[in-house]
Amino acid sequence: MKKNTIGFIGIGLMGAPMAKNLLKSKYQVKVFNRTKNKAASLKKFGAKVCNSLKEVVSNQDLIFTMLSDDKAIKKIYYNSEFLKNLKKGSTVIDMSSANPNTALNLSKLLKKHKVNFLDAPVSGGTSGAENAELAIMVGGEKKIFNKYLSVLKKLGNPVLVGKNSAGQIAKLANQIIVGITIGSVAEAIKLCQKNKIDPLNVLKALKGGWADSKVLQTHGIRMIKNDFKPRGKNFSQLKDMNNILDCAKSNNLELPLSKIIKKMYNNLVKKGLGNYDHSSLYKSYK
Repeated sequence: MKKNTIGFIGIGLMGAPMAKNLLKSKYQVKVFNRTKNKAASLKKFGAKVCNSLKEVVSNQDLIFTMLSDDKAIKKIYYNSEFLKNLKKGSTVIDMSSANPNTALNLSKLLKKHKVNFLDAPVSGGTSGAENAELAIMVGGEKKIFNKYLSVLKKLGNPVLVGKNSAGQIAKLANQIIVGITIGSVAEAIKLCQKNKIDPLNVLKALKGGWADSKVLQTHGIRMIKNDFKPRGKNFSQLKDMNNILDCAKSNNLELPLSKIIKKMYNNLVKKGLGNYDHSSLYKSYK
């Protein structure tokens, strides 16, 4: 892709480092965020901070969105200021985590406006975003994916998994594994601590074995250190667990472990821990 200006909507925990990596790769990036001061932080890296949706999308061939949930996504995509100013033949790539039905509806909506759409949710947290090492699960047309593959590679490892909404289904599969694994790591660490065994030594002992994983080595350390600064929030994990169970229900599928983990994250949010890192599931255990 020729390095034209890219529009980027949603400059939060994930969106800010992602937009920054595009800027580092010498793309010109126009950014917009509902809370303007978050977008302003990218000005020093060369971003043009926009005051409106019209300004960020007008005459753009490529627009990224990275938003918190389905409600925030719909608020942008169904906004007439957004839709009316999209360039015909342009492409919008939504990297938010959302319900697969939302992605499918967005693809149909944009098609009516002669705009291409890819759903491309990510995994890897803020560290993956900062280091451009995100797992990127893409749903959409192959020719559109190939057209913007070089741009997506500036953010991580993009893989086309199927048609529109397939990216979001892949992300739900990812979040089943992440959510349940965080729970198993929390139980393992608590078991060690109750038996007066240093869990840091156990993490070292497990390294390279079948139980080893990024979740174990990253979230396990956070649990041991009681470091629950948000890199992936409980609010977001709960949203994903709800979408997982909604998708399962629509396919007459029972997911008992996902139901348990969803209930545990729901309890954390009820206790006012929604903005804590999702490794704080550890706090569910006495």
